[in-house]
Amino acid sequence: MVDRIVTGAHYGLRDWLVQRVTAVLMVAYTLFIAGYVVLHSRFESNAWIGLDYNTWTGLFSNLVMRSFSLLFLFAVFYHAWIGVRDIVMDYVKSARTRLVIYVLVIMALLLYSIWAVQILWGM
Repeated sequence: MVDRIVTGAHYGLRDWLVQRVTAVLMVAYTLFIAGYVVLHSRFESNAWIGLDYNTWTGLFSNLVMRSFSLLFLFAVFYHAWIGVRDIVMDYVKSARTRLVIYVLVIMALLLYSIWAVQILWGM
């Protein structure tokens, strides 16, 4: 009997599934926002009047909308992390360069996450 040696990080199926789930969540959020814009815009004097500040403020004053927006942003960040990580694993051969890229991307995504919370909850 031959022993099979399995190496690698075993990201395959889990990351494929996470990419699909985050993509579905992003599509749902995008369709909701697009539908909201279409339903709340109006046509006056041969021009489309878009949403004003008060309409957007009213939409994002709702806790459910802010939570859904934060979930959307976290899904975008995680989706981006998986994509960048896979590209770097495939095309960057130097381990030191890969590590630098990983650290920079993780730091940027963490800062974006903190910034998103500050924007949505006004901290």
